[in-house]
Parts: sequence; C-alpha cells; structure tokens
Amino acid sequence: MAIQFINSQKAAELIPDNAVIALDGFLGTDTPEEILECMRARYKKEGHPKGLDVWHAAGIGDGKTKGTNNFAEKGFLHRLVGGHWALAPELEPLSAANDFEAFNFPQGVLSQIFRDAAAHKPVLITNVGLGTFVDPEVSGGRLNDAAKNATLVNRINIHGKDYLAYEVPKPNVALLRGTFADEDGNITFDDEPLTLVATAIAMAAHNNGGKVFVQVKRVLKRGSMKPKDIRIPGILVDYVVEADSPEWTKQTTDTQYNPDFVSSAVITAEDEIDLPLDSKKVIARRAALLFNKKTDKVVNFGIGKYPETCSLVLKEEGLSDNIMTTVEPGTFGGTPLGGGDFGAAIAPQSIIDEPYMFDFYDGGGIDLTFLGLAEADAKGNLNVSKFGPKIAGTGGFVDITQNTPKIIFTGTFTAAGLKEEVKDGKLHIIQEGKVKKFVKDVQQVTFSGKVAYENNQKVWYVTERAVFELVKDGLKLIEIAPGIDLQKDILNQMEFKPIISDNLKEMDPRIFQEPIMNIKENS
Repeated sequence: MAIQFINSQKAAELIPDNAVIALDGFLGTDTPEEILECMRARYKKEGHPKGLDVWHAAGIGDGKTKGTNNFAEKGFLHRLVGGHWALAPELEPLSAANDFEAFNFPQGVLSQIFRDAAAHKPVLITNVGLGTFVDPEVSGGRLNDAAKNATLVNRINIHGKDYLAYEVPKPNVALLRGTFADEDGNITFDDEPLTLVATAIAMAAHNNGGKVFVQVKRVLKRGSMKPKDIRIPGILVDYVVEADSPEWTKQTTDTQYNPDFVSSAVITAEDEIDLPLDSKKVIARRAALLFNKKTDKVVNFGIGKYPETCSLVLKEEGLSDNIMTTVEPGTFGGTPLGGGDFGAAIAPQSIIDEPYMFDFYDGGGIDLTFLGLAEADAKGNLNVSKFGPKIAGTGGFVDITQNTPKIIFTGTFTAAGLKEEVKDGKLHIIQEGKVKKFVKDVQQVTFSGKVAYENNQKVWYVTERAVFELVKDGLKLIEIAPGIDLQKDILNQMEFKPIISDNLKEMDPRIFQEPIMNIKENS
C-alpha cells in the first residue's frame, strides 16, 4: 500500500475494534497526543473503536487528562499492559471496577517485548521481575480481578536457573510520533529529546501485518533527510499524520520544545548549588558517603526529590565530575531532569533507543543507582508501585534494581505531616509523620530483598534518622542520627523490629553541620 498522508481525525477512524495497539511515549515525549484525543472523541460519539488491547512501556501522560488517560472510557479497553500507571489517574476507577484487564510489567521488559514482537519471538526470557509482584508465583503482574484468567508471564528453568518468560503480543496498530516525515514516509526525531521504542514498535506492527501511524510536525520533500537521521524507514509506515494543532511542540507534559534536550553543547556556566540544610540534604549527604569515585563510574538517578537531591549533592561535593549519568529512556551524560521533564537531559552526550538502554542495565552496566524509598518491610522488600487503590506502577524500577550491584534507596523515615529541623549539628523531629514507611509486609513487592541478597547485591536504605543495610535475614540498622532516640524515634515508628548492629554508630557529624562535607578524600 502506498503511504497515505492524513489528519488525526481520519487516523482515529481507521483504528479497528479489538485492535492490539503498541503505543510509544514517555510522559509527553514522542506521544501522538492528537491521535489519542481524536480516538477518544470518536469513541464517545460512535462507540468505536472498542475492546482495545493496548501495550506501552513507560508512563504516558500528564497525571491529569493526556496520554493514556484518553482510554478512560467504559468499554474502550479490553486490556492494558503498561509499565507505569501514575500518569493516568482516570484509568484507576475503571481498573478497580474490572472494566478491562489491567497489567503492570517492568518498563524495560515492555520496551524489549516490542523488539521481540518484530522478530516473531513467542516469549521474552529474562530474570527481571523474579521475586516481585510480576512473578507468576505472586500475581503475574495482574492488577485486578478482570485479569485473573489471563496469563502473560510464566516461570521457566534454563540450565538450573529460574527465569520469567513474558508473552509477546502481535500488535496490528502502532501509534507513534516523530518530528518530520518526507514524501516517502521516512521519519526523523529532530525535535524530540528521546527516540524511545519507535523503531521497534513500527517494525513490530509492520511485521505482524498491522498498520503504522506516525504523527509528525510537518512533511518535507523527498531526499531532504540524511539517511542516518531517519529512525523509522518509510517502508514501515502506512499513515503519516500531519498534526493540526501545535501539540507536536510539547516535548514533555509541562514545557515546550527545548533545544538543549537535543544538543550536546557543553554548558560552562552552571548555576551555583545552594541547597538548604534540611532532611532532603541530610539523606542525600549520607547517601553520598556510600559513593566510591574509584568504582562508581556509571550512575543512575531515579525520579523524585530524594534521588534528585543526591545528584545535586554529588555535584556540590565535586564527586560527579567523572561519572556518567544515565536515565532509563536512553540518555547518557548531561544533566538529567526531573518533574515533567524526567527522561530528558540538558546537553546529553548521547541518546540511544530505550530497549538498548535496558539491555545495558540488564547486563550490569550501571555501577550504582539512587532510588526512592516509599515503603519497606522486615525482609528488605520495597514497594513503590501500589498503595491501596492507587496504582503507581513499577516503571523502570524493577529493571534497574534487578541487576545493579550497588543500590541506595533514599527517603524520609515516616510520611504525611512529618516536620523536622537540622540545628546545632542534630536532627530535631518537630512533628512525626502519620504514616509508617517501615511496615511488617509491603503491599506489593517491587524489589525483592531475598533475590537481591542471593544475587550478592549491596543494598542500603538511607533515611534522615537511620541507615539500614540488607543482610541475609532482612534489614539491619547500622546508624542513627545525632539527636535521635533509638526507641522513641526509630523502633516505635516501625511495624517490626529490625536487626540492630552490635556496632551501632552515630551518623557522620559533618552531614548535619558543615556547608560542604569535603568527602572527596574518603571516596
């Protein structure tokens, strides 16, 4: 079929009922928002397309109405398999009401699944997810009762070792966004900060006899593109959708196109770092003391204020000059960003496709990762993916933690109303948080302490008042902050009693009093 050039409304009309859709996007980057909005409008008017089976790797949306929120209509979905759900709160009540089958798989696994779908592989085999809620011996990634009769992942044993075998879909629709198309349908990503899974998704739908829709800013003349700039060859594209609105300029859900996201120009005039000495900085400073500049060369920072503060403290202490930062959707180097810009970086050194970044992670390419700490239990398990009816989703958390040799989880000891002050070299708790974060059993296992220990990973749980390390039998308390009472401020605020080190220490006093710790010499 010759390539057709259509608008978003026509694209929505061409999506059939019961389509298996492979959708690309990361927050707002690469997301074909205009097509999705037209699909929702058509469904609300006509009741079609209905019964959709949607697969996406990363979180897509703005936490309000965009991205995968567009599928939040009763009967619109048959199934949704997503790597992250927090950006689509409109889907939560429908999932809870069992309107469709809901699954949460690791982001990296899903990005690699599309590549395997292109090659007609029946399953994707990996260790990622063992011991977590994704493991079929736990819940198999199911998020509701509607999914109870569907099995999308199984345990297998190869050469005496356990692995997970994820079922690979056969998408017949690909929904993508690039920047420019030419008259032959070749697609470039000039103004997008990431290329994500676009090539794999287009190839997967094409090779499975499906249709590939790509939303673009503008169509250029034949021969106007450099071959190496083309990320989706025109032979894979069926429909080029030239956007009618300026929505294509949205590089994230919050900001307009930023040329610094796609430029490797070195920024020479960095703003001076001036972090207040609060609990966030205390946590980040203690985490920084676990950094070893001789061995920790490739570092990943997760999303959230605590991992992001760790990045700033490493810079403040002069420890980040010789490390290579990575962010899971594909950036190496530069300054990783947070919030609505998460995934992008200012002046990155390089950007690769997302499945290859997760190949790098799965093979142990990262030396160290700083991640958030939402809920932990006595076994060293962590939950960052589900809290009561709220579905956050794992994102890249499972992929990153499964194969990284050194992991530092960071966060406050309690939550909801916690007020603290760092004064006179001590930590003062003004008001205790209402929610205990160290619980008897986490609601969902996103990180398995048992699996990590068996894999000889080094794991720490760093809070503003206490530091734990993972040992064979679970969490071991190794340090407490000056000014903190062991019984009142730590043990009474936990739902279990941790192993307490025979050599329990007080945290380094420099953390609580000096403008700069000058820890270069100790790294």
